[in-house]
Amino acid sequence: MQSVTRLISRLTAEDPVEYDIDGLCQCQINTDAGLTFASCLRSFLRQDPDVILVGEIRDLETAQIAVQASLTGHLVFSTLHTNDAPSSIVRLIDLGLESFLLTATIEAIIAQRLVRTICSKCKEPFEPTEEQLMELDLRPEDAMGKQLYRGRGCDNCHHSGYKGRTAIFETMVMDDGLRDLIMKEASVGVLREEAKRRGMKTLREAGLRNLFEGNTTIDEVVRETTSDE
Repeated sequence: MQSVTRLISRLTAEDPVEYDIDGLCQCQINTDAGLTFASCLRSFLRQDPDVILVGEIRDLETAQIAVQASLTGHLVFSTLHTNDAPSSIVRLIDLGLESFLLTATIEAIIAQRLVRTICSKCKEPFEPTEEQLMELDLRPEDAMGKQLYRGRGCDNCHHSGYKGRTAIFETMVMDDGLRDLIMKEASVGVLREEAKRRGMKTLREAGLRNLFEGNTTIDEVVRETTSDE
């Protein structure tokens, strides 16, 4: 039997294109020339791609085209500027998207932060003060039995105590319960609590996990995350 190989089309619209990636058709946005996210998306859809990456949804027109692409069977990835994963829902509604379109198209939302990693050459254990723990809403007994670390500072890290970065994530996977809340135009707080009840680990929890694993410091977790309350 003769086999047929189908060419998979992967297109991106980025501003700017930061990395050239083999196998992708990457398009640099140029608003002065009329090449916007929305116009790129319209051109992409004429090529019937399988996967589309939109660097950022900034306006209603781009959001609407991304949603329409998703409704017609395309896998769409994009970014938004929000404080956490549940806030993305409110942000899209504020842009003008109808809630029923969001429930029909969104599969998952991931919030990401980068925290600096403790330098491995000058990493040393330390005992946090009660005031430092309070910055993370922790009590002394919460840190009991857990060793925390910091960077002393050395030539390897230019005496900063940090070398490199690591990502912490908050993943909100959509299900029927969350979709019902979105249709009822629930607040961010209600969405967050329901998502946590259904297993979502918040950015603060992800930061604390990296803290207790010795990857980063209290200062970094405090700076990059907010209280879950």
